[in-house]
Amino acid sequence: MLPSTLVARLQITLPIIQGPMTGADTPALAAAVSHAGGLGMLASGTRSPAAMAEAAAQVRRQTDKPFGMNMFVQATPSPDDATVRAALERLAPLYAELGLEPTVPAQWCEDFEAQFEALLAARPAVASFTFGILSAAQVERLHAAGSYVIGTATTLAEARAWAAVGADAVCASGMEAGGHRGTFLGDFVASMVGTLALVPHCVDALTIPVIAAGAIMDGRGIAAALALGAQAVQMGTAFLACPESAIGSAYREALNNAQATDTRITRIFSGRPARGIVNAMMERLQGDEATVPAYPIQNALTGALRRAAAQAGRADYLSLWAGQGVGAVRPMPAAALMQVLAQEWRAATTARAT
Repeated sequence: MLPSTLVARLQITLPIIQGPMTGADTPALAAAVSHAGGLGMLASGTRSPAAMAEAAAQVRRQTDKPFGMNMFVQATPSPDDATVRAALERLAPLYAELGLEPTVPAQWCEDFEAQFEALLAARPAVASFTFGILSAAQVERLHAAGSYVIGTATTLAEARAWAAVGADAVCASGMEAGGHRGTFLGDFVASMVGTLALVPHCVDALTIPVIAAGAIMDGRGIAAALALGAQAVQMGTAFLACPESAIGSAYREALNNAQATDTRITRIFSGRPARGIVNAMMERLQGDEATVPAYPIQNALTGALRRAAAQAGRADYLSLWAGQGVGAVRPMPAAALMQVLAQEWRAATTARAT
């Protein structure tokens, strides 16, 4: 079996990219996936520049294999006081249940320009992006630093936009995927395209490699995505249950008990549409969803609440990000999961060939 252009370029042996999973990723998880032949990823969207540098150094201390770093393309907002006040009032009863008083955070998000400079300094093998798009000049700077650039697309228009600014590959993220939607062009609802439709559409229209993402949980899913023309897959939910991930016991229990029908797209937790397991917070505030402030404002306002819930072992107020494949999670070390995925993929590929 000849390696794809992307696999050969990245010097990996398996067409598997670990989803970044902000808040759940760790250097240990990224290193384990990379060491096992895939591409481990560090989620850097909410990491400070110093934390980005330290996380990259930790991965390099654990493996000499290539890895990637993912960032949120975003501007620092300046919300009006009335919007913030109204949002805090809606959240106050939830905070009170945990014995906390909601307050305005010190910052809404990390400064993207400072993060970008830290990314250039870290020189990861792969630099991937979501929530927005880079300029051609920024892509060139990453190329000069030796990084392979991957842009996230939820529609063909977004995939074409990334190709136009010089991205090396596009991650086609179907609506089944867990976590935040990467949509940056057009309407979120109209951009809810399934993986099965999105991947071949992008493959047929682009000359750069396409990576498939969304509800891919086993080797059969990998084989199916590659049969559609993808050169690799990105898997997030599948790695959430690994002991190397940073999620707590309440989150793990929710994962183990959930099925595909238990996930929904919501803006309640962060202000940006994201798929997760339905819980009490999602149900209590769903009527307020239209008035929730945009990301990253709501994300910052709920941050202390979610951290307190995690410390208390309460899944009811956590953002339980997971894709529609959640019913197929298999708790095991990342290296073992990679071995199983490789075996399943090769078996499925052989069966399809015969």
